[in-house]
Parts: sequence; C-alpha cells; structure tokens
Amino acid sequence: MSDNRALPGLKGCTLCPRGCQADRTQTTGFCGMSDEVQITRAALHMWEEPCISGTHGSGTVFFSGCTLRCVFCQNYQISTQRKGYAVPVERLCDIFLELEQAGALNINLVTPTHFVPQIIRALDMARGKGLSLPVVYNTSGYETVETLKLLEGYVDIYLPDFKYADHALSARYSGAPDYFERASEALGEMVRQVPEAVYDGEIMKKGVIVRHLMLPGCLMDSKKVVRYLYETWKDQICLSLMNQYTPMKDIGKAYPELDRRVRRRSYEKLIDFALELGVKNAFIQEGETAKESFIPDFDGEGVYGQGKLS
Repeated sequence: MSDNRALPGLKGCTLCPRGCQADRTQTTGFCGMSDEVQITRAALHMWEEPCISGTHGSGTVFFSGCTLRCVFCQNYQISTQRKGYAVPVERLCDIFLELEQAGALNINLVTPTHFVPQIIRALDMARGKGLSLPVVYNTSGYETVETLKLLEGYVDIYLPDFKYADHALSARYSGAPDYFERASEALGEMVRQVPEAVYDGEIMKKGVIVRHLMLPGCLMDSKKVVRYLYETWKDQICLSLMNQYTPMKDIGKAYPELDRRVRRRSYEKLIDFALELGVKNAFIQEGETAKESFIPDFDGEGVYGQGKLS
C-alpha cells in the first residue's frame, strides 16, 4: 500500500485554484478527496474527439471528485456524489499498463487535477515498466500554472475545457468567478509545454485541443470564448465546439434557463461565427448529439482487474 504523506502538495493543498489548503493526508479538500486516489472506471472509451479515440479507443481513467462542480455536470455521480473505488499508486500504475495492453491509443486522465502528485508517481513507475503511450490531461480548464508545471514532460496532449468568458456565468454555474482568468493562464502554460501538434496519420500524439460546451441561451458568451481562443492562439490549438448539452434531472428547479437543450440554430450561428473569424482547426458536432449518451457506466470496470463492481 502506498504512503502518500511524503508527496508534495497534499498538505496545505493548493493544487487547484480553490487553494483550500486542506491537509489531505488527514481530511478532504474542496474536491471532496483525501490523499487516497479514487477512480470509477478504467477502460477503452470511443466518445472522445476522433484523433483521440480513433477506432481502438482512448484509455480513459475517470477520477472521483472535482475542483469545479458545475451545476450541469453530467458526471455528477463522481464529481459531486463522490462515487469511486480506492486504489493505491501501485495499482494505478498497473491500470495504465493494462490499458496499453488492451490496445488503448493513449492514457486519458479525466478530471485528474487533485491527484496530480499520485499520477506523476504512477506514471514514473509505469514508464519504468515500459509504458510508451501518450498521456492525455482531460480537465475542466480550472487549473493553476504551478500544478501544470509539475506535469511538464509527463503530458503529451492537453484536453481542457474553456467553459466561460463571462464572470457572472462562471460564478452562477461553477462557483468560480475567476474561471476566465485561471483558464486563460492555464491554457497559456499548456501551449508553452506543447507548442506544436504532432500526428501519426489521423491520431494525435502531441497537441492541445480546447473544448467548449455551448450552454442554452449563452450564444454571446460562446462567441466571446471562440473569439478569445482564436485571436490568442490562432490554429496553434484545435477547437472542439460541442452542442451535446443535456439537462440533468431536476436542474430546472434552481436553474430554469438550463432546463432545455441547445437550439440547433444557435449552434449553427456559433459555427458560422467561428468560420467568419477564420477558424479552420476545429471539430464540430453534427446530428442529434444531445440525444446520445456520452456518459459511461461508472461501474468500476477496470479498477481492480476484469469485470464490473456495481
């Protein structure tokens, strides 16, 4: 069993912008997690961008807890309800190797920020045992530059969200009025670390893909996000503009404006706006994606080996 007490950043935790300073060797932080790694699923995942999933699948590891806690989160079972299964760092290392053996194109760390020290240790161990896959850092974008610098040389592909430009929206929906500033600084550090995209055929080996999920009634803010991203980084980053927002059960009670899907015409206006700006390096979603389920079963698959736990 791992002893995480000597890992940096877990006592007086400031790994994320919340800066809660919790001693996570003794208690939980804002993220809801202690120093014990918890994950809910480790398996091949086909629903990422085509250059990430390909035809074989991305080796996703879903971590429990979250530093942002958006009110519309589709992964609420693990982000706010904290569903998860404890694994020592040694087991996390083995999971990475098992995903590679299963044919994964990469190791995809989903919501990993609050476990960065443990992930680095596990990656060191796995590389010592032959792990050679690219590592994807799949994040809300709400990061500190200091934590991202710990990951230099470990992460090959950064896959952050860029959720908002408007401070009032980020405060209302994510409790983070400083989201734009933090996400901007974080993205700058990601691009510094991985300044150029590298592909093997159609599969990304290095690069930065920035996701933006359009919310109902937020076309103007989405346009501000796209303009900022393109005017700041041009085609150095790839954009992924998503219309798959699906209202979760009972969200209309507190947030009635979010209790509907994004209108097709609003999304089309956003795509037209991006094209008018000159955006060429981007993924868009076509068809009735909001009617599809992009939420995997958080059933413990791959956590302790073969089979499911729920």
